[in-house]
Amino acid sequence: MVCEVFTIGHSTHSIEKFIDLLSTNGIQVVADVRSSPFSKFTPQFNRENLQNSLKASGIRYVFLGKELGARSEDPACYVADKVQYDRLAKTPLFQSGLDRVIDGANGYRIALMCAEKGPLDCHRTILVARELLKRGLVITHILEDGSLENHTDAITRLVKILGMSLDDLFISRDEIIEQAYSRQANRIAYDQSEWQAKRPAERSELVSGGARG
Repeated sequence: MVCEVFTIGHSTHSIEKFIDLLSTNGIQVVADVRSSPFSKFTPQFNRENLQNSLKASGIRYVFLGKELGARSEDPACYVADKVQYDRLAKTPLFQSGLDRVIDGANGYRIALMCAEKGPLDCHRTILVARELLKRGLVITHILEDGSLENHTDAITRLVKILGMSLDDLFISRDEIIEQAYSRQANRIAYDQSEWQAKRPAERSELVSGGARG
């Protein structure tokens, strides 16, 4: 049996709206892949608050930000201060996180959760979902309006957004998709130098909003 895993961004939803999106899709477990599971401006999604709200609705919560978060603590995952998703994906810690998701998906309906509203702007799609897809899982994104988008359709949409085409005489479809992943990863990946250059107030605001996983 092929396992399916969902993804969702909490964005600025009310907790009621967020739980409704989960319940409508039969989600039984939320796997939090934020590196920092806190939000100053949406405190309903602070780890403890979220866990309590989900529990009250019969939904389990697991924190996987250490394993699957986008802000790696491994210096080997950085080039010029920016996280390299291909390197991060190969680390034992990240692979162990994928294993936990896959094991869980065999018995539960799981949604990977991060902060960003749109799946294409978040590592849950460009990094985590991509690697789960390689492991043979089916990935479905729960969008802000409650509609669902298959991962393949999401990446096709990304190719178009980037001004690329899947029909090229000299480049294969797989190569074009790889290029799209690479370009988007470079755009959204956590950059330490950019982060450190921001004023403390700006950093606090970005952490609160769950910026870059």
